[in-house]
Amino acid sequence: MANTQKTNGKQMASKREDGTFAPGHKLGNRFSKGVSGNPAGRPRLTKLTDSLRQKIAETNPDAPEETIAEQIAQTLITLALSGDLQAIKEVFDRCEGRAPVTLDVGSKDGEPMLITFNFNSSARLTDGNNND
Repeated sequence: MANTQKTNGKQMASKREDGTFAPGHKLGNRFSKGVSGNPAGRPRLTKLTDSLRQKIAETNPDAPEETIAEQIAQTLITLALSGDLQAIKEVFDRCEGRAPVTLDVGSKDGEPMLITFNFNSSARLTDGNNND
């Protein structure tokens, strides 16, 4: 048996007692199964990212033989060579990739479970014995 609710003077959708819509009901059928509502997904770049990429590709006004990106890279290397730990970390993260983050958590049976997050790929679960 369907019931109809009123909210703010407007009639709400009729639902069955189990909370589902009757067949053919407009609100109950507005999304098709297996079809994404956003097939293109989230945009990967923003206007800021586009602008930054254009700017760093330009030549450096102070040194026309190099781009702004090359000057930034040289500055980062200079800072790393002078002992700046954050610059050293940034160089390694950019060149070698981030180091995997490992968390030791307990499983249902009380045995430790190792979860490794590798930022260059998806997370994977292992049994802690390196037996993927």
